[in-house]
Amino acid sequence: MDGNLVLLLSFVGLLLVGAPIAVALGLAGVAAVAIGLSPDMVAMVGSNTYASIAKYPLIAIPLFILTGMVFERSGVAGHLVTLAESIVGPRRGGLAIVATLVCLVMGGMSGSGPADAAAVATIMIGAMRKAGYPPAFSASVIAASASTAILIPPSIALIVYSIMVPGMDLRALFAAGIFPGLLAGLAVILPTLVISRRKDFGANESTVRPPFWPSLFNAIPALMAPVIILGGLRSGLFTPTEAAAVAAGYGFIVGIVIYRRLGWRDIYRLLVDSAETSAVIMIIISLAGLFTWAGSTLGGFDAAAAAILALSENGTVVLLLVMALLLLAGMVLDGISIYLITLPLLIPIATTFDWNLTWFGVLMAMNIAIGQFTPPVAVNLMVTSRVARVPIEATVPWVIWMVLSMTVALLLVILIPEITLWLPQALGYRI
Repeated sequence: MDGNLVLLLSFVGLLLVGAPIAVALGLAGVAAVAIGLSPDMVAMVGSNTYASIAKYPLIAIPLFILTGMVFERSGVAGHLVTLAESIVGPRRGGLAIVATLVCLVMGGMSGSGPADAAAVATIMIGAMRKAGYPPAFSASVIAASASTAILIPPSIALIVYSIMVPGMDLRALFAAGIFPGLLAGLAVILPTLVISRRKDFGANESTVRPPFWPSLFNAIPALMAPVIILGGLRSGLFTPTEAAAVAAGYGFIVGIVIYRRLGWRDIYRLLVDSAETSAVIMIIISLAGLFTWAGSTLGGFDAAAAAILALSENGTVVLLLVMALLLLAGMVLDGISIYLITLPLLIPIATTFDWNLTWFGVLMAMNIAIGQFTPPVAVNLMVTSRVARVPIEATVPWVIWMVLSMTVALLLVILIPEITLWLPQALGYRI
């Protein structure tokens, strides 16, 4: 049997029977190598699996995960909510806007959509329920808003992209994601406001606006985290990997010394939880590396890329087909896995049409962000629905409007690449 067919069928079959994504990737790679190449080639599985994670920049991933958990559990989100309320003020849809703003800032600390969704949903859904928002609507808003974490630096998915694409400058990628991330946040706010006013959501919102200056003062330690990360990168004071270590250290200072919300038990628990999360991601990366090596060695990715290129000579048509493929993948897989599985196929296509790889990486991230809150799987929506105690099916009438709105934002970024590229160019980064 052809090794490429074995690779595809075994991967899809394992997913269908409920195998974890890492297991499916690894076993499919081993089966393809053993059948498509030679049983003797299986001896190279260990070295290729290790080589996938033996990369210095990957150290940033567990450190940024730790940073996100520190800020999540040190009371940062609560202070950000108060600050956002003081800015937005009492209005129809006000708390929904607050939830989106907090998600945007929290995304600049965690780099993970599900972590962002969990932190904000825990605080906001109860308050939104009291204010008159249906739990399913609240879950939809927060899930959609938290998806911007894959765009706002320090996005873990963008770190993976920078490692897999030769010559990619992570600083340029981080800068390129900022304005599309803000545009995505605006794409959530607009339908949220319209729906809230038409359905009279938030009728019981408090009419008392928190004082701005005390709220800002209390939130400054949290707001400084993105400033330290991006400022340090821009000044050249530290590399992206060093920025992750600095951010984690600063998070502990904020949680232990400033907000005083972290005790020894809390520190132990978040170290354990971040280690578990990091281990899962690293296992996925290592076994996806095996899958990628098998597909590349067997020539499957080249053949698939050639098949896509044969569909049309028009770069725009091919790009829209790629975006549709990524959207479907985003509904069932996490962002990191999508990058790991599809990039060996997509980079040759991007090179053929001379697409800017920084712009293309952000397009991928924005597309995957939409998938994170698009049923049936929708990892962010799974988190917020669980917190809100509603079935995912109940969110569909609300979340579909946010999916459509963010799709329009994605089309704007496709049509106007300068939305992505002007900031890294202004900062002098190589794109």
